[in-house]
Amino acid sequence: MWPLRLSSLGIDTQIISRIGNDEIGKELLSFINKNKVSTAHIQVDRTHKTGEVVVQLDDTGSASYTINYPVAWDKIECSPEIGSIVKNAAAFIYGSLVCRDETSFKTLLELLGYAKYKVFDVNLRSPFYKKEVLTKLMMQSDFIKFNDEELYEISKFLNSPYHSLKQNILYIAELTNTKRICVTLGSHGAVLYYDGTFYYNSGYEVKVVDTVGSGDSFLAGLISKLLTQNDPQTAIDFACALGALVAEKEGANPQILNAEIITFMNPR
Repeated sequence: MWPLRLSSLGIDTQIISRIGNDEIGKELLSFINKNKVSTAHIQVDRTHKTGEVVVQLDDTGSASYTINYPVAWDKIECSPEIGSIVKNAAAFIYGSLVCRDETSFKTLLELLGYAKYKVFDVNLRSPFYKKEVLTKLMMQSDFIKFNDEELYEISKFLNSPYHSLKQNILYIAELTNTKRICVTLGSHGAVLYYDGTFYYNSGYEVKVVDTVGSGDSFLAGLISKLLTQNDPQTAIDFACALGALVAEKEGANPQILNAEIITFMNPR
């Protein structure tokens, strides 16, 4: 989860979501509180259950997901308090999966109107995405994060004539008027297009145990460094190292200290 990782990196973070009035929801609130993230804007739904995701790992540690629907986070409601939180935030991070239900989608669109800096984490989870919704979200974003498969799939349905990663990044940047795009490349690192310049990290070698949460931690690391240091190369290096460290551990949110990340990046 982006918020928990951002908080562990010293970024003051708020979560906007919705849970069910059930045991899983209570356990989730307890877990978030233990990680020192506010739960003040997590709504409680009396009708729908807390969302659950069934994760299956293959022999390489790569994950596939079964995501139940409908659940409480499909029904997030807007309010003046939530609008104020977004308006005053340095960055508002959102994903495409929340748009699968009209209620949460409508809330997201309203919150985007308040946000100063909009960070879109693309999550293509079949069958929960539509071309027109993805396009609308990209058009409103200031920063887009894809993995390489997502980039090529979206480029294709946007009628890109190109085949290379770099050409398709530039194509989407121009089409959506987005000046900042990041594409993760699995074990091969990531590429960051930032205000007209490309930055690269070729990846870190680790023994992959579990890729769940690696992408979220990568994005948290990247945004935290861009917000606090505004050094794109340092940011992508740090983010790739953090994502790799998460992938070699079990669970979506393993504890990783900042000193551990720095040592991993610079072992001597």
